[in-house]
Amino acid sequence: MGKTIAQKIIKQHLKDQPFEDVNVINLDGVFCHEITTPIAIMDLVSRGKDRVFDPTKIKAVIDHVTPAKDSKTAEQGKILREWARRHGIKDFFDIGRNGVCHALFPEKGFVRPGYTIIMGDSHTCTYGAFGAFAAGVGTTDLEVGILKGVCTFKTPKTIKLVLNGKLKPGVYAKDVILNIVSRIGVAGATNVIIEYTGELVDQMSMEARMTLCNMAIEAGGTSGICYPDAVTVDYLWEYIKDDFKSREEAIAEYSKLISDDDAEYEAVYEYDFSDLTPQVSYGFKPDLIKPVSEMEGTPVDQIYIGSCTNGRIEDLRVAAEVLKGNKISDNVRAILSPSTPQIYSKALDEGIIKIFMDAGFCVSNPTCGACLGMSNGVLANGEVCASTTNRNFFGRMGKGGTVHLMSPATAAATAIKGKITNSKLFK
Repeated sequence: MGKTIAQKIIKQHLKDQPFEDVNVINLDGVFCHEITTPIAIMDLVSRGKDRVFDPTKIKAVIDHVTPAKDSKTAEQGKILREWARRHGIKDFFDIGRNGVCHALFPEKGFVRPGYTIIMGDSHTCTYGAFGAFAAGVGTTDLEVGILKGVCTFKTPKTIKLVLNGKLKPGVYAKDVILNIVSRIGVAGATNVIIEYTGELVDQMSMEARMTLCNMAIEAGGTSGICYPDAVTVDYLWEYIKDDFKSREEAIAEYSKLISDDDAEYEAVYEYDFSDLTPQVSYGFKPDLIKPVSEMEGTPVDQIYIGSCTNGRIEDLRVAAEVLKGNKISDNVRAILSPSTPQIYSKALDEGIIKIFMDAGFCVSNPTCGACLGMSNGVLANGEVCASTTNRNFFGRMGKGGTVHLMSPATAAATAIKGKITNSKLFK
């Protein structure tokens, strides 16, 4: 029986198998941020186990509330900062050098095909875009990872999504994943891995693949995963060029990870997205999705472009195309948060930041803050946000607030009109 890509990675990293379906695996990376990691740090300290398994394999960032907004968040940052210094964790990204973790860490070359990575954050599944096995974990697993460099997983089961077709102009990876989640439901991939393949995935950039994998958790998935290929190698080449004689050699090596033709899946779904139109969420679950055409005219109070889902340079370029020469509605406020300093710098160099500011956007530093209603764009009770983030739970961006998920293009068009709008009106 052949193996899926996830099963191959688990086998390569297997340290122990105490039961037939339980695998203790070695980790290539334990990633940390200031919201979930301080709890683990303080518990390890209280147990007399204040140490790390390998400081070179731990990456840490202050990103969820940055700069700190109050004494509590300042204390969380302080705990992480002092811990990183205490243990010589070189790859710690403090204010000014920091960015949204799931954009920053791939950008730094910390995620590679075949890697195993955990983090105390549900959207760790983003890293599967590189052909890695990556999962969000709870505090206990995070502590064990920090201390021992291992984590325990059940033998992974996988559902395979074969994505075909070519997207129409104005339709993006965010529209694809919103539609997928609506098809399989918020529990459709519970405790399994979503494997994305097909001609549509092959055509996608790494940034688009990260958007797909980022929202695997919105369908309940342990992780999302794509096959590594030339696109992957080109994105990582700066960091892997000393490991291979050529790009072709790297592609050939990473291709060994691709699922076998006779691999066994829990289910296989095949979709053609040639006729897909822009999508938007409604209600308070990520699987409640409609075409934008059915939601047009819905008023909003705030527009937010950013997050680990859609705050990368590709996203900013798309939104800027819509915004150029336009002003946002007088009835809304709009916020842009580039996901990393590098993205911010590129956007400055390309004139994108000026386009956003000329349109009337507030441009914020890289942060997760608004996405989960912690800072830099919290909603008031009863307010509505058009957002490029990944969750539309009631109150997600602020107590009593409502969130409509959409692509950066749709968000930009919505900012101009002050109500949900198809971006094709501004092409």
